[in-house]
Amino acid sequence: MGTQLFRWNKQTLRRQLSVIRGQVAPTIVLKDATYLSSARKAWLRGHIWIYNDRIVYTGTEWPQKTEGTEIIDCTGKYIVPGYIEPHAHPFFLYNPHTLAEYASVRGTTTLINDNMFFYLNINKKKALTLIEEMNTLPTSMFWWGRYDAQTELEDEDSLFVPSNMKAWLEHPLVVQGGELTAWPKVMTGDETLLHWMQYTKELNKPIEGHFPGSSYRTLTQMALLGVTGDHEAMNGEEALRRLDAGMTTSLRYSSIRPDLPRILDDLLEAGITDFRRFNFNTDGSTPMFYKQGVIDKTIAIALERGVPVIDAYEMGSYNAAKHYGLDDYIGLIAPGRIAHLNILNDIYQPVPEAVLANGQWVYKDGESDYPEKTFEWEDYGVEPFEINWDLTEDDLHFSMPMGIELANSVILKPYQINVDVTNEHLSTNHDECFFVMLDRHGKWRINTVIKGFATTLGGLATTFSNTGDIVLIGKNKRDMKRAFEEVKKHSGGIFIVEDGNVIESMPLQLFGAMSLDSMEDVIQKHERIDAALKERGYPHDDPIYSMLFFSSTHLPYIRVTQKGIFDVHKKTVLFPSIMR
Repeated sequence: MGTQLFRWNKQTLRRQLSVIRGQVAPTIVLKDATYLSSARKAWLRGHIWIYNDRIVYTGTEWPQKTEGTEIIDCTGKYIVPGYIEPHAHPFFLYNPHTLAEYASVRGTTTLINDNMFFYLNINKKKALTLIEEMNTLPTSMFWWGRYDAQTELEDEDSLFVPSNMKAWLEHPLVVQGGELTAWPKVMTGDETLLHWMQYTKELNKPIEGHFPGSSYRTLTQMALLGVTGDHEAMNGEEALRRLDAGMTTSLRYSSIRPDLPRILDDLLEAGITDFRRFNFNTDGSTPMFYKQGVIDKTIAIALERGVPVIDAYEMGSYNAAKHYGLDDYIGLIAPGRIAHLNILNDIYQPVPEAVLANGQWVYKDGESDYPEKTFEWEDYGVEPFEINWDLTEDDLHFSMPMGIELANSVILKPYQINVDVTNEHLSTNHDECFFVMLDRHGKWRINTVIKGFATTLGGLATTFSNTGDIVLIGKNKRDMKRAFEEVKKHSGGIFIVEDGNVIESMPLQLFGAMSLDSMEDVIQKHERIDAALKERGYPHDDPIYSMLFFSSTHLPYIRVTQKGIFDVHKKTVLFPSIMR
């Protein structure tokens, strides 16, 4: 691979030394700054010299040369490292580029991203070339190396082959293995998964778990198998279990699990005073949740709950960098680090007034300065969601005796269907809807009824699903068919139809999962879709998560997968998919 983690060649290093020696002027000097030193765990006063993308000096000395230097008077200001999001899922209707821009101008200048969509949908060479191209953004973009697909795929064995796994895990921009959603397989003897976990450890990279509700006994066993961190704690007791098992514990504030305030209250009540092995994450939140902010919001919550100021900022920056072995590059204000810096008016207000990312101003004077960059997505294999087949009457034929019940935003349970499914529409006096999952290539279908999704929804079609297949939900078969036609016409997306008319829509031009629109536009469309579904009886927190996780076998109790309706606990197919 052409990329390397250490980004400065010999010539660049010599040039940086020349700045210290007074032979070359710095590009930027932050003058008279009060800055956070995690090396001392203290606030220091002095000047920060930056040369292009790197901090070259921190201290009280003034550079000998300043011709052409941009000098920023930071008297009365506070400088903290750019924030780090260690658990991003950059495909939640937004795409990695638009998320990076949105997060950076709010101070989150490093994202450590799930590689799932790229791994499953693009060939290895193009995918790794794409993440290298993304590394040219002002935002630092690192990646995970997944071990499993998080669902039952028809061709999983042909995807998670040694050559692909090895190339991803070895890549210098891939900084962890996981998240490990298939951990029960490892516990029951899956040697292939354990092999890749061991290989990750040989590469000296951490492994992220996925252990919601796990006992201390389970966490202990996973620690013995090499897992070094987990983000699934839902309260302080669960966070302490992970800490006691030796794991770095990432505290979550997400659209589906906004647990952070409670966890922090519990930890402070338990007498925790050392926060070095905690960090923050937002775990792939849906777009409108990010109106509050990204990691800046988690730091604000920590400060509100009474976490000491330096600890709150380090949980949003330095602690994550240390966990991933990246503190030589990010998360610390010291010579040699990438110039990711946030300028604050007040240490109790973590939303920055100005942001430097890679030594570039990405936010200043109240406006975004994030550079425009056009990705030729199709050159990397990121293509529109093409449908070259038509829906037939048989595709909307229902006869299965068992339905699925949405117990909350993401949990599915089996239930006995009691409504007449032979009509063209269902009554709006109950919360049962037709449900169809269709293979994106038109090979198979699964037809059942979903309870607990909506009461008056005409028709919804979406390509936003964990497997990239098509989901139709609604009371009216004609509206469902029209919604499907809109998805086909727009090459993917989410479309809601009522009485034959499209009432809300979001085209998703990349894989049928990601929009090309700005984050601000995606947030507005998401708000309208969310409101429309809740007006039509969606009773839970997050319909977008419901759509994504219908197929996700890391969640109980049953799932709708490519193989059919799947019992997660028994690992068996209850009703197979039907060939079209």
